[in-house]
Amino acid sequence: MFKQALKLIKKYDRIIIHRHAHPDGDALGSQMGLAALIRDNFPKKEVYMVGDVATRLPFVEVTFDEIPDSFYENALAVVLDCGSSHLICDDRYKLAAATLRFDHHIYCEKICGLDVIDSSYESACGLVAMFAKVNKLKLSVASATALYMGMVTDSGRFVFDSTTPRTFELAAFLLSQPIDLNKLYYDLYAEDFDKIIERADNMHKIQFTPNRVAYIYTTREELPAGEDAAPTSSGMVGLMRDIRGVFVWVNFTEGDDGVHCELRSNRYNINPVAVKYGGGGHKKASGCVVPDRETAMKLLEDLDELASGEVQA
Repeated sequence: MFKQALKLIKKYDRIIIHRHAHPDGDALGSQMGLAALIRDNFPKKEVYMVGDVATRLPFVEVTFDEIPDSFYENALAVVLDCGSSHLICDDRYKLAAATLRFDHHIYCEKICGLDVIDSSYESACGLVAMFAKVNKLKLSVASATALYMGMVTDSGRFVFDSTTPRTFELAAFLLSQPIDLNKLYYDLYAEDFDKIIERADNMHKIQFTPNRVAYIYTTREELPAGEDAAPTSSGMVGLMRDIRGVFVWVNFTEGDDGVHCELRSNRYNINPVAVKYGGGGHKKASGCVVPDRETAMKLLEDLDELASGEVQA
């Protein structure tokens, strides 16, 4: 598959790179990393990145390209880190002459002409890093840093059980370039003091279902001014990760487009619950957006039922 992907990239002079909307570190890292990789190895090609603003990672200096529909004619569109077509940031990828996808989510549907999918990878960035390694492509600091960012964020700093020996092999491959790890980790994880206080306040909002599913629900009124629901929800879900006796947890944050739900587990496959409500992701880390609080509470009931097996055991 990696050889076929390289053949497609070599064939087209214009390449337009997509990923899922509301990008996290892996979506953004794989997009920036692949763009740099292509430019480094094929400098005569036109490479564009499209999509919405990366509000989750404000320190990343990136400008997304505004391109006309005509640019897709005789172009290759690449979709990264996205398992469901309705989550892709720009649906004009369908206009391209050819389409290619790199993804590590559980397979849900055929999206591109060539789908390079392997859910055993901890990140889409890891998959792109392996693509570079197998094809012996030239790696720059820019591409290595972006890909490493996605690997470290999607693996939870290499602690999630999606982390494998291959993860560290690929991290070592990327670290063959002089990545500034001190700066990268500082940019990713340093917080303003008021945010630390806010996080402590949110921890006091944690509630539990009868079967010990932990959850936080934040209404639009409670959402701090200027903050978006998507990055807030993904940022808050980690507050419940290390509670003893909790094996499923979920964060709900109301936004303009509905209630953003981030589902996590260290024991169960919660992905079918996310899929049921129009989302997707991985076995132990998935998400969706539901229309209202009532639907969110139905989702919570489904998670509680899932967790009941542990309580009865």
